[in-house]
Amino acid sequence: MAGATRPVDRRAALKAKSRKAILDAAADLMARRRSTGFSVDELAAAADVSRRTVFNHFAALEDVVTEVSGHMLAEVVDRMSAQAASADREPDTVLADLVATASGDHLVPVVVDLFEILGGDDPQPGNREALLMQRAFNLFTERMTAAMTRRHPEVDHLAVRLLVAAFCGGLLGFVHLWIEETGAADTPAARRAWDRLVARTTEVLREPGA
Repeated sequence: MAGATRPVDRRAALKAKSRKAILDAAADLMARRRSTGFSVDELAAAADVSRRTVFNHFAALEDVVTEVSGHMLAEVVDRMSAQAASADREPDTVLADLVATASGDHLVPVVVDLFEILGGDDPQPGNREALLMQRAFNLFTERMTAAMTRRHPEVDHLAVRLLVAAFCGGLLGFVHLWIEETGAADTPAARRAWDRLVARTTEVLREPGA
């Protein structure tokens, strides 16, 4: 019985390896070109896979870009989770943890990178860029929800999910206002402006159970 599962396991491992190669190649292309202006053929060549393999894993090139962009934001959540697990860090409220994770020092560098890669120099990104930014934030919200649920097991999971969704929706709601105000530049003033907008967002939210 165990021997019969080996071919399936090997196929699954190869499939996972191909998917990772595609995502890694896309991340490298986006970082080097500072844009998403590459074709499926270029991506396949960079990942050393066939064009067909790319479409076996992703329905469209934009799905690859969205996942890579989401991972950029999710790295912030991963760092926050590691900090939260430290014995040196005292537990805080869900909302306070969200604010700490979304601080200008954490998110501004990532948002600046995303804006440059997805939107270029245009301060008014087109529908495609806006949609990609929204989908990236959706992935960020999913990861943030999982991190907050693990961080606060004593809090009702639905309440955590709703609070995270509202908070991340607020971030997405003001990100383009912040871009217009700061020109999407990573400066101390721009980080302070981001923190002010985060503070305004938290004014209309409430801690679960409060």
